Amino acid sequence: MSFVELPSSPHADDAQPVKIHYRDLGSGLPLVFLHGGWGYGVYPIDQQIDLISQFRFIIPDRSGYGRSSPSSKPMPVDFHRRAAEETLLVLDALRIERAFIWGHSDGAVIAAKIGMMAPERCGHLVLEAFHFYRTKPSSRSFFQGFADHPREVSEKLQTLLIADHGADRWAKVVQRNCQVWLQLAAESKGDEEDLYAGKLSTLKVPVTFMHGRQDPRTEPGEMKKVQESLPNARMRFIENGRHSPHSGSASWSECNQILRKL
Repeated sequence: MSFVELPSSPHADDAQPVKIHYRDLGSGLPLVFLHGGWGYGVYPIDQQIDLISQFRFIIPDRSGYGRSSPSSKPMPVDFHRRAAEETLLVLDALRIERAFIWGHSDGAVIAAKIGMMAPERCGHLVLEAFHFYRTKPSSRSFFQGFADHPREVSEKLQTLLIADHGADRWAKVVQRNCQVWLQLAAESKGDEEDLYAGKLSTLKVPVTFMHGRQDPRTEPGEMKKVQESLPNARMRFIENGRHSPHSGSASWSECNQILRKL
């Protein structure tokens, strides 16, 4: 297992130093994969293993996840920004000046914020299962249910979460993420307030969106708003894709074709 140690991190301001676990696979162009809100183990990139001759995959566990330093505090509503800053610190520690960055779900929001903060560090952004709105009315019952009862996830999902975060931590990971999305909604000024303070259009690095047509976490019209903000981005909708096209049995092959063309 590989780790880097950060003196501190804005994503885990209750821990010093902060230990970040990461996976390092392949030897091609550096591609950083940023996991979603429940951690890497739920939606791993196992189906992309044949791409390691093209990419060097760097896959960090954010603080509070996996084998990285734990955080017991509630997640702050600006956690995407904090995680973007932490990721840049990890890249500094690994001496990676520039990389392709592929983010999934919350990881896609974090990747976009990295592109806005430090465009010189980004060769290309792949934004999968992207979130634009702060409030998600269609997902509110999902977030509320698992915020109140995180242990009610399916047996299969629970097995994956335990393997990733440990038997004593996994439920808190689920609960913290669901709680912060409820807080984002509660503090929003309306259903169309976005996560980027109206500035997503300032993102100037090359972007490819990889989005499942059947993603249950996507609001009606959400991706149309994204296209209006970034008309020059490549938008790839995957007809049989759900929230994780890269790992879905009916969609992963199409995702690999998109990744090969970066």
